[in-house]
Amino acid sequence: MSTAHPSPAADAGGVAPDGMRVGGSDYAPPLWLRSPHVQTVLGSSTWRRRRGAQALAATGAVTTGHLVDGGEGVRLHGLHSAVPGREPRGLALLLHGWEGSTESSYMRQTAAQMLDLGYAVFRLNFRDHGNSHHLNEAIFHSNRIDEVVHAAVDIAARFAPRPMIAAGYSLGGNFALRLAMRAPAAGLQLAGVAAVCPVIDPARTMLQMERGHRLYLRHFERNWRASLRRKRDLFPDHHVFDDATLQLGMRDLTDWLVRTHTDFGTLDDYFDGYSVAGDRLSSLQVPVDILMSADDPVIPLDAFHGLALPAHARLEISRWGGHCGFLLDRHLDGFAERWVAARLDAHADAARTASAHTRLATAVHAGTHASDG
Repeated sequence: MSTAHPSPAADAGGVAPDGMRVGGSDYAPPLWLRSPHVQTVLGSSTWRRRRGAQALAATGAVTTGHLVDGGEGVRLHGLHSAVPGREPRGLALLLHGWEGSTESSYMRQTAAQMLDLGYAVFRLNFRDHGNSHHLNEAIFHSNRIDEVVHAAVDIAARFAPRPMIAAGYSLGGNFALRLAMRAPAAGLQLAGVAAVCPVIDPARTMLQMERGHRLYLRHFERNWRASLRRKRDLFPDHHVFDDATLQLGMRDLTDWLVRTHTDFGTLDDYFDGYSVAGDRLSSLQVPVDILMSADDPVIPLDAFHGLALPAHARLEISRWGGHCGFLLDRHLDGFAERWVAARLDAHADAARTASAHTRLATAVHAGTHASDG
C-alpha cells in the first residue's frame, strides 16, 4: 500500500545511511519501488512522460507557447496552460532540471495537479533546453539566474492571476530557491516556493556523481554533449569548439565551460556562484518547502545537514524516492508532484488570507477616518 496524498506533518521515521535522522515525509512506496535506481530511472522514463501527457490532457487545459523576456535581449520559451472558462486561483511557475524541459514527466504531472486545483501554470524552459537553442547565441550555464528572475517578472506581469507561486526539481529546485531569495529585490510578489531534490552544493554534487553509479554521470554527459553540438550547429561562427572538447568528461567539460563561456575564473568559483549551501538561505523572505530523499543517487544528503533555514522554510526528508522519483505505483504516478501541489496551494491560500486581512484593515481604517470627518 502506498500513500497517495501528502499530509502536512508526518514522520517516516528511520535513519539514513549516513546516520542522519530521516523524518517529515509520509511517502511510503511498495517494496518493489524502494530501490533508488528503479525510482530514478523509471521517473524519467518514456512511460512516465506518456503518463504525464495523459494527466495533462485530462485537465481540459489549453496550452500555448510563449517567448518571455530574460533581460538584455535574452529570450526564453515556455508553455502557459489554463482551463477555458475558469478564473484561475493563481499562477504556478514550474522549473525543470538540467537537460530536462517543459515536457519532462514531473513538469507535466505537476502542471496537471496544479490545474486540477484551479491554478494556471507556466512551465519555463531554461536557455538551451526544450528545443530553444536557437533563441540565444550564448550557452546555458547554472549561474544564469538573472534571466530566470527577469523572465519570472515578465510572466507575472503578462499573466495576471495572483498569487504567484513557483516550484522546481533538481537544478530547477536550486533555481527556484534562488528565485525566492531574489524575488523581493526584483519586485516579484512570490507567495511561496517548493523544491524537490534541489542542488544545494554543486561541488559536492559533482563528487557524488563521480563516485556514484556511472549511469547518471554518463546520462548527463551524453545529453549535455548533444546540447552543445546542437548549439555549435546553430551558431558555427560563434561556437568553434571541436569534437575532442565534446569528448571531455563532466568535470573537465565543465571547467572548459567556465573558462571559455563565463566570467568565473575557476571551477570552484563557478560552483560557489550557484551554491545555496550553509547559511545562504537564512535570509529567505519567501516561504519555502524542500523535499529530499535520503537515497538520492545524484544529490548528496549531507549537503542538507548544514542548511540554516528561517522559520518559514521547511525541509522534509523521505527514506525513499531516488532522484526526483517518488513513484507511488505501477502506473508511475508521483508523490512529489502531489506534494508540490499541496505545498504551493497552502502558500497561495496563506497569501490570499493575508491579502484579505490587509484589505479589511485598510477599509476599517478608511471608515474610521471618514467617521472622524
